Amino acid sequence: MMRSFATLARTLNLSAAVRELGSTRQTVRRHIALLEEFKGAPLFDLEDRQYSLTQMGRDSLGEANTLLARGEAWLHNETSERAGLFRLAVQDGPVPYLLQQHPLSEIWRSSSPLIRWGFHIWAGAEGRIESDAFAPLRPYLMVFRPNEDGWVCTEVGEQSSFATWFGWKWERSSVGRGIADLPGGEGFARLLTEPFRMVQADQGVRLDHIFTKVRRTPEAELEAISYHRLALGCRFPDGSFALATLVDRTQKVLIDDLPEELRTSMPEAMVMDITPPK
Repeated sequence: MMRSFATLARTLNLSAAVRELGSTRQTVRRHIALLEEFKGAPLFDLEDRQYSLTQMGRDSLGEANTLLARGEAWLHNETSERAGLFRLAVQDGPVPYLLQQHPLSEIWRSSSPLIRWGFHIWAGAEGRIESDAFAPLRPYLMVFRPNEDGWVCTEVGEQSSFATWFGWKWERSSVGRGIADLPGGEGFARLLTEPFRMVQADQGVRLDHIFTKVRRTPEAELEAISYHRLALGCRFPDGSFALATLVDRTQKVLIDDLPEELRTSMPEAMVMDITPPK
């Protein structure tokens, strides 16, 4: 039922949703009717055979997509929790993606000076992304804004991990794109959804250690990359939510079950090793 809702919400076309689901019109309509009965409110408006989401539908879609993604990952033994913290391990296929969430106390124990400095700056600026106190950190950040379709990039710092890994072309051309249109495509966009939504929900901070492989250009070979990522809940001047990510490439990732040969497989030349300004 939830998949029928999410598919119809994305296509807003019953025939297209039926084809994608391999179902029937009657089944999809029945699924939507049952969900609306459970939710106690309509999820769609239908006028002249054209579907549109109601406010209840818009409010429900993000969580539905997250639950579907988490359910699929759980069935494939890709997600788990350890001490209440999220772990993700996608290892089938050519692109592994291993993520382990860490308690914020790990910032002081094992994180780099860049991550520690970024946390201090965020706290001092009270999350106000346009404040003078936040300005020294912005060259190292990527900033995203949520919308109904996911997350849109609004800023790429010239000294950020994204800019120094993919180069100036992507740095200049990424602003305004959804995360599915950035390098990595829909696969990486799906993997970012859960951590980003968690930060949006509590308006706080999250620390993840990540290992994966990424192509710098569509024609390039996959390259190992490992990093610490601090996701920061921030505010734009109008008070709307902004999510800033501070990434520090390092070989010192702490991920359970990550083999040592992978942990150190990113070339040392790609370690960022940044000393923050005083």
